[in-house]
Amino acid sequence: MSLEQQLAAIREAAAKRVPPERRAVMQRATADLRASGIMQGVLKVGDRMPDFSLLNAAGTPVSSAALLAKGPLVVSTFRGSW
Repeated sequence: MSLEQQLAAIREAAAKRVPPERRAVMQRATADLRASGIMQGVLKVGDRMPDFSLLNAAGTPVSSAALLAKGPLVVSTFRGSW
């Protein structure tokens, strides 16, 4: 099974767990976002990410430019619930 088929199966299984009325709200929200033009501002493969600064675990600012000066930079985001 290809990755695309596996992802389609996961989406289908997830959709079955969401009540139809909630699924409709989610689909409308997705359609509204697409229609808003927000996708025009999304970075594309090969685009350079704008420079940014974030606080590390100790509360000290760290800039992407400083990290990139040391080598490649991987940015990973996740939604926490703490």
